[in-house]
Amino acid sequence: MSNACGVDFGTSNSTVGFHRPGQSALLTLEDNKPTLPSVVFFNADDNLVSFGRAALTDYLAGHEGRLMRSLKSLLGTSLIDGQTEVQGRALSFRELLAQFLRELKRRAEHSADRSFSQAVFGRPVHFVDEDATADKLAENTLLDIARSVGFTDIAFQYEPIAAAFDYESGIAGEELVLIVDIGGGTSDFSLVRLSPESARKTERRDDILATAGVHVGGTDFDKYLNLSCAMPLLGLGTRLLNNTEVPSSYYFNLATWHTINFAYTQKVWRELQDVYRDACERDKLARLLKLIEQRDGHWLALKMEEGKIALSSVERTELALDRLDAALQLLIDRPSFDHAITHLVDSVASTVGGLLRDAGVQAKDIDTIFFTGGSSGVQLLRQKISALLPAARRVEGDLFGSIGAGLALDAVRKFG
Repeated sequence: MSNACGVDFGTSNSTVGFHRPGQSALLTLEDNKPTLPSVVFFNADDNLVSFGRAALTDYLAGHEGRLMRSLKSLLGTSLIDGQTEVQGRALSFRELLAQFLRELKRRAEHSADRSFSQAVFGRPVHFVDEDATADKLAENTLLDIARSVGFTDIAFQYEPIAAAFDYESGIAGEELVLIVDIGGGTSDFSLVRLSPESARKTERRDDILATAGVHVGGTDFDKYLNLSCAMPLLGLGTRLLNNTEVPSSYYFNLATWHTINFAYTQKVWRELQDVYRDACERDKLARLLKLIEQRDGHWLALKMEEGKIALSSVERTELALDRLDAALQLLIDRPSFDHAITHLVDSVASTVGGLLRDAGVQAKDIDTIFFTGGSSGVQLLRQKISALLPAARRVEGDLFGSIGAGLALDAVRKFG
């Protein structure tokens, strides 16, 4: 067996695949599970750093410190060259990503009982929409960080292509497949011709008819559910005594995973004291102040993620917002969720329509829609995409594992 692995560094969860004939390709990374949530918590109480589920547990237990999530979303933005304060010292965002990838590599090597020097990293079709220069810069940044943690030979593969390789390993005949990969930060698509015979080829360029992607993913669904249903309870959309609205920027920062910590500065705290004094609905602003004082923005974002996941299988769900108010319950239903994310889903569906036009393929020619990615369970999204291809068979892959398993297959092909 080789020393090559496949690394799916995801916005919400990460996996590492290692091709082992007769065994699952996905390596166990935490609590005997193949996924490691892409989360880092700097525990100020114990002066420790924790990762994944342990990081979320430490944070939710009320320890003082900084929680960082959606690290991948920093790639391709100006924030990647910035820094944040952690335990009284400046930490660059590049080093933050390196800390997480170093831990991911360490756990994968422990699980596989071997070192990994070669890796195929998954990447979205577009790190940055409609900006090829910024997109290439994002890939190069990830390449530099991967080298800094000990990978010497690195290749990249589009995440939906990797998912296609995983699906191909289990089919009996030729299929024209639309791969739909809805991750935490991006929605990516590939139209690929797959077959058992093609799976043996090392060069697959001719089998890939088209790829497309858009910077919309699960964290965006969380964000707009938050803004639509939860943030009004904290004063979003309410007015000041001069009849202007309470500034929305505070709420947008708190609803966006990688900017939540921006709301915790002394400057923002002083501004909000003035806003509170001029607010018409002070009870709601009091909840906002309490959330910021307790640094519970990530807790609320996790609640929204919990609601989104629940609404993939039920029509309504109730969330206890007891950290804001002991008796506060938020009832959300699927129509409300659908309304909040319609503009996002329309953008995703438009991307799929453009992909078909670019490939010169008619809807009736596509045999299968293969859904993967943790956010592909959103019902409105599935309905919109399925409506574009009504004759295609719908298959659900391993929502969190297909890409990692496909990258493992690609790593064997590329590195032996």
